[in-house]
Amino acid sequence: MWRQLAILGAVVAGLSVVTGAFGAHGLEGVAEQWPDATRQKRLDNWDSAARYQMYHGLAILVTVALCGRSKSRLAGFSAWGFFVGTLLFSGSLYLYAWTGVTKFGAITPIGGLVWIVAWS
Repeated sequence: MWRQLAILGAVVAGLSVVTGAFGAHGLEGVAEQWPDATRQKRLDNWDSAARYQMYHGLAILVTVALCGRSKSRLAGFSAWGFFVGTLLFSGSLYLYAWTGVTKFGAITPIGGLVWIVAWS
């Protein structure tokens, strides 16, 4: 399990670089088509999603590095929580930013709650 978590953490962190770079360089062209009233908020949400994705990708890797040898089930639970929280939190923000569908915002706090539990 720990090897898979290490790979997962690296993938999550690596993809945050990709999504962050796209947000900084590629999303502007797409964002020109968005309504002026929501454009900046959607770009800010994309940035937040990429930033928090990196934080929690690193959290997975640190958890694996510090707890992998002890094979702590609780630490494994936290690492998986960081991953699931990232899917829900960052994923919903990416979806909102891309589509403008505000209902995706209802998922974001669930991801945040999963992170709170994982950090506890």
